[in-house]
Order: sequence, then C-alpha cells, then structure tokens
Amino acid sequence: MRPVDIIRKKRDGLELSGEEIRFFISSYTRDEIPDYQVSAWLMAVFLRGLSRAELAALTEVMLHSGEVLDLSFMPAHKVDKHSTGGVGDKPSLVLAPVVAAAGVLVPMISGRGLGHTGGTLDKLESIPGFNVNLSTDDFLRVLGECGCAMAGQTAQIAPADKKLYALRDVTGTVESPDLICASIMSKKLAEGIDALVLDVKTGDGAFMKREEEAIHLAKLMVETGKRMGKRTVALITDMDQPLGRAVGNAIEVAECIDVLRGAGPEDLRQLCIELSGWMLYLGQRTANVDEGRQLAEQIIAGGRGLEKFREMIRLQGGDPGVIDDYRRLPQALHTADLKSPNAGRVVEIACEKVGIAGVVLGGGREKKEDSVDPAVGILLHKKVGEIVAAGEPMCTVYYNSEARLAQARALLEAAFRVEPGGKPVSKPLVRKVIDGSL
Repeated sequence: MRPVDIIRKKRDGLELSGEEIRFFISSYTRDEIPDYQVSAWLMAVFLRGLSRAELAALTEVMLHSGEVLDLSFMPAHKVDKHSTGGVGDKPSLVLAPVVAAAGVLVPMISGRGLGHTGGTLDKLESIPGFNVNLSTDDFLRVLGECGCAMAGQTAQIAPADKKLYALRDVTGTVESPDLICASIMSKKLAEGIDALVLDVKTGDGAFMKREEEAIHLAKLMVETGKRMGKRTVALITDMDQPLGRAVGNAIEVAECIDVLRGAGPEDLRQLCIELSGWMLYLGQRTANVDEGRQLAEQIIAGGRGLEKFREMIRLQGGDPGVIDDYRRLPQALHTADLKSPNAGRVVEIACEKVGIAGVVLGGGREKKEDSVDPAVGILLHKKVGEIVAAGEPMCTVYYNSEARLAQARALLEAAFRVEPGGKPVSKPLVRKVIDGSL
C-alpha cells in the first residue's frame, strides 16, 4: 500500500477499506508517513466525509494506537462525561464527585482550553498544588481510593489522536464532525468505561453553532459508542450564553463549589443534575433518569458530593482548604465593573465574545503553548431575560493588566444587548436527547 494512493482514493470520494485506514494511521503514528501527506488526507476527509464503516475503522485504530485502560478488576460500573466545549462550561467538576459519591466510578480524562472555550484541566490547576499529570498507576490509585479521578491524556492514551489533532489545528480541519467524533471517542473509550454521557453544545459560544450540526455530531458519537459496546447518550445543550455566571478558571472552581453546597446559578445547577441523572442511570445505579436526578440532588443536599471533591483534591496533591476559603484560590489584583448604558432587559449576550474576552484577559490560550492566568475572568451579574437599570453593573471583570482590560472591555460592551421593553427570551437548557443505545 502507498499513502498517496489512499489520499487519492479519499480525494475522489471513494470509500477506504478498514485495512487502508489501519495502515495509514498506524504508519503515521510510527512516524513512517510525513505530516504533509497526512495533512492532505485530513483535508480530503474534511471535504468528502467518512462513511460509518470508515469512521468505525478510524476510531478503532486510534483507540488501539496506545494503552487502553483495563478497569475490569474494579467491580463498580465506570461512566464518564464529555463536553464539546463552551464558555463557562464547568459541570465536570460537579459531576465527577457527585456520581462517585453514589458508588459509580468516574475515570475522567480531560482536556485544556483552546480558543474561546475553557478547559477542565486549566480549571483544576487553579487549585494550588492540584496535579492533573498523573501516571496510569497514580490515576488508578486515586480512582480506587475515592471513586473519581480527573487528569490529562498521557502519552500512552490514543497517541494517534494527539498527532492528528496537532495537524488538524493548523490545517483548518478541526471542525470535521467525523474527525471530532473519532478524536473524542478514541480517547474516551481508552478509559475502560462502560458508559458515556455526551454534552454536545450548540449556539454562539459552541464550536457547533447550528443545532442541526450538533445533532449530526451527537448521532455520530452515539452510534460509534454503541458499535463499540458502550451505553452512550448525548444531550444537545444551549451555549447561546455562558453557562452559570463565572467565566475564568479560579472563579469557575468557586462557582462549582457553590453548586456542591446546594447553591450556585440555577442553569448550572440544573444541567449538573441532568447530566448526573443520566450518568447514574447509564451506570446502572438507578432504574431510570428521574431517579438519577433525585439521587444527585440528595447527594448534593447531604454534602456528600462536596466531601468527595475535597477527597479528590487531597489525593491529587491540591489544597482542599479552597473549599472552605475561596481566597486560597488565585486572586486577581484588580476588578472593574461594566455598567449598562441604558435601562431595559438583556436580550442577548454574544457568548463567543465573552469567551474571547476571557482569553484576552489571559485566562485562555490562542496557541497550545500559551500560559494561562488562573485568577482573571468575568463574573456575570445579568443573564439573558433579566432586567437591568441604567448604570447598573452587567458584569465584573477580574484582571491583572490594564492593557488587557481595555481589549476585554471593548468585547464585553459589544457582547451585551439591552433593549427597553425587551421581551423575555426562554430557550430550553437541554434542547434534545440523542439516545440510541439504551
């Protein structure tokens, strides 16, 4: 087999065999095919798409390109959750301890933020001392001791995905639903899980702006999970405005702790309960999703989720004192309020602009190698549908640089739209459930 023949075949819209895909990806993982040929193949896939058989073959070879965790020696069911990313997207920090407190194991391999979307690892690293770079042995130790572990992808987990993603990022092929599906599912299935809950974001602050795009991706991932023998469900959720009120690593951690205390913003709390309910159901801890939701609420009300989070922080080297004193989290040097120029109702918050403002402040990355300032961020005082008076703060900006503040302020001023006499706009938080394997 020659790589150029495989590239031509896909370029011409023909279906590749499983053998051809395995040869191509395995050879690239071993550095036997140059980046320029794989870049050409990625663009051909982006333009032509993959058949279901091709997608299955690609996911499988990426999954088995490295280590696949064997958790069969742990008797409890193993369930994870994955989000496609958004602004203020923080439920993982609530879900893992809540679901683990119910007796379901949560082995969560997470990612960093890129572009305007935040990353779970960056949020966790704002907790002083928290180690997300666990070896496989340490990951299993933490999982065994407290029932949940949250860490980054090791060099041994799906190495083909790491190489392919780096190329996709610089060749304009990140948005391919087929490549997104193979990337996500190969990493998640390598965790040794029994079931997976997918939170597929749609709206202005998501990668999938249009709901039909999000539904297409969700169906691909649910079908792939089912084909691999995993119970899988996808929830299409709203990202037309930030989730919760905090956008920024340290302040998002504090907001998650608020939720674990039974408080916090209603939309964040609602989504955490919904996703927990599905995880508990797929993990066969409850007979149905309603019971799962009720159990999650009981665990939060009883403080068991909060104590489980404290335990995980301690086991991963972090300072559990942050739970009782948010001042132990990184603190910005300055704050500034963005005030409404007129009275009315907030009818729109351009979500992506808010996310970009967070990156501009230093809270995210434009490039993978950029460092992150964990203390900066944006705390929203007003969400869509809420009344605001002239001169009333719409948000508070936490910042460490005057120059960065000026850029972020311009973005935020353009993000909020307030209209006198504006009508409340009600969009469901969970727009659709894609359920193909229950």
